[in-house]
Amino acid sequence: LKHVDLVGGGGVHETIAALLLEGWKYDLKEKFYAINQILPTTPAGGNRYLEFGEIAQAVRLWIRSVLRNIIDYIAQHHRYLNEAANTLQLALPSDIVFKNVL
Repeated sequence: LKHVDLVGGGGVHETIAALLLEGWKYDLKEKFYAINQILPTTPAGGNRYLEFGEIAQAVRLWIRSVLRNIIDYIAQHHRYLNEAANTLQLALPSDIVFKNVL
């Protein structure tokens, strides 16, 4: 394995495109680029001490890293939304808030 293609990866691309901050998008795009730089130089086979080959381990670590980033970005996104909602709630007239318009 020398290259990773996202077959049916439309959901991943949509997730990246939906990220709130450009820095998050850039970070994940860099991670996708990085795995294809790592794989060609990673030995394929395992040995008697490793259950799986080094490429399999590299791909697993990469997937965990990408998922960890996405989960972190989603959590940050929710915090930003809650903060914005709280700010609006304080700034808007109370009758709008009490009528559940917001």
